[in-house]
Amino acid sequence: MLHMFYQSVMASTIFFAAVCWGAGIKAKDANRLNKLIKKAGSVVGCRLDNLDEVVRDRMVLKLRTIMDNPSHPPHNTVDKLRSSFSSRLLQPRCSKERYRESFLPSTIRLYNPITITV
Repeated sequence: MLHMFYQSVMASTIFFAAVCWGAGIKAKDANRLNKLIKKAGSVVGCRLDNLDEVVRDRMVLKLRTIMDNPSHPPHNTVDKLRSSFSSRLLQPRCSKERYRESFLPSTIRLYNPITITV
C-alpha cells in the first residue's frame, strides 16, 4: 500500500518535471531530492530508483517518442541531427552553457552511447 502511495503521489510529483530539469538541475537540489527518495524507500521498505536513473531513462524515452512521432513539434529538428552514416544523433552547436545543459543536447549525449551498444 505504501509503495502504491509513493508511486502515485510522491514519484509522480517529483519526476513530473524530470525531463525539463534534466542535466540542468543543480547538485544541491538533486541531492535533496535523492535524500527524499532514499527516505521514502526506507519507509516503503524497498529500494527505489534515484533521481539520476529516472531522469536518464525518462529523457531518452522522451527523445525516442519525439523521433517516432512525425507530428511532434521538435521531430524535424531531431531528424535533421541524424547522422547519414550511423544511427547516432549529431550534437547541435551550443554557444552557451545554459543551452548545452538543456533538453536536446543533454539527451543526445545520453542517447548516443545507447545506440552504439544496441
